[in-house]
Amino acid sequence: MATVSIVLRTDRINKKGEAPINFFVLKHRKLSKIATGILINPKFWDEKNKRVKGTHKSSGRLNAFLSNKFAELNDSVLENETISKSLTVKQIKNKIYGQAPTNFFDFAKDVLAGYEAQKMFGTYDKAAAIVNKMKKFVGSETLFMQEINAEWLTKYDNYCREEWENKTNTVHKDMKFIRKVFNDAIRMDKVDMKDNPFLKYRLKVEKTQRTFLSEDELTAFAKVKCTPGTRMELHQDMFVFAAHTGGLRVSDVLQLKWKNIDKTHINFTIQKTGTQLSIRVPDKAMAIIDKYRSKNQNKEHYIFPMLSNSLKEDDLRLMDREISGATAYINKNLKEIAKAAEITKPISFHISRHTFATRALRKGISIDKVSKLMGHSAIRETQVYAKIVNEELDKAMLVFND
Repeated sequence: MATVSIVLRTDRINKKGEAPINFFVLKHRKLSKIATGILINPKFWDEKNKRVKGTHKSSGRLNAFLSNKFAELNDSVLENETISKSLTVKQIKNKIYGQAPTNFFDFAKDVLAGYEAQKMFGTYDKAAAIVNKMKKFVGSETLFMQEINAEWLTKYDNYCREEWENKTNTVHKDMKFIRKVFNDAIRMDKVDMKDNPFLKYRLKVEKTQRTFLSEDELTAFAKVKCTPGTRMELHQDMFVFAAHTGGLRVSDVLQLKWKNIDKTHINFTIQKTGTQLSIRVPDKAMAIIDKYRSKNQNKEHYIFPMLSNSLKEDDLRLMDREISGATAYINKNLKEIAKAAEITKPISFHISRHTFATRALRKGISIDKVSKLMGHSAIRETQVYAKIVNEELDKAMLVFND
């Protein structure tokens, strides 16, 4: 008769001082081992009762998992002896787990490595933050993908809202990353499709209204008196420049060099998409550039002096960090300027992009040209702004109802 036991493999302690927990199946004097995927420090193991001690922060979850799988394994062994005598231990293991238990965090690490390899550092940082938040939620470095079901996702949703005060769309970003990890794992046959929790869980998202400045608000913003030569004035100029020149992203404005500009145009490669773009600079924007021009201007220097000219641009991780830091500083000052201009709308540098789009469409520039100027990969991205302008026109027509 076959017997099943739970064993802490103290003979397999890793560098972190953790030992794996295995199921041992003894049948016809042949011992087979089935990994549970759980690693713990031996001090948390109750050898007498074969369970994780209550002093471990995830003891309840881990013991419930072990108990369920131990019961399923015993049932399968009994079935094998009474009905399906041809089943092997490997087949029993696959029957219980579906696939070998996969640690979500281990697989997510590979997803993060893919982002890093593609130089998607912003995406990497956001995803890494989500992984760390999930680890705090479960209180462990181990979370089997087979454990994550619709109920688990609902509890995590509530945790994000209550503990982190996340809004619906922030939680949505977390869930999208978790779903991506599952989709990748399913494609690589690490998880069965039936174990995909998103088959029963619907992602929630709230529609957001894109904020932009009206002509009067942009004028008021540009007229705020900032002390000459200060960072405040520089950040004001960068914002107004972008609002007139294609709604350039802050990363592109920060990296504009004197070699990228001729008498009438800026010629550069969009950082986000790698698309080459040439934009004619309007007079107001050119006047801003001229403020920072000197007689013996080094063509390799940045037009807007925020980043150090000695930065190693081939160190993409460093560049990403410097741009992120500069963006946070810029956004802080933009809020102060907006306050001085008595603008109550939430302001960040990206609002200059929305402002350019709506201004351009109002001035009669066709949507395909606006799309090209903004470096959109698809015209549907620009259609969002066209809808905003059309809604404004619809509201204006309501005066005829009076």
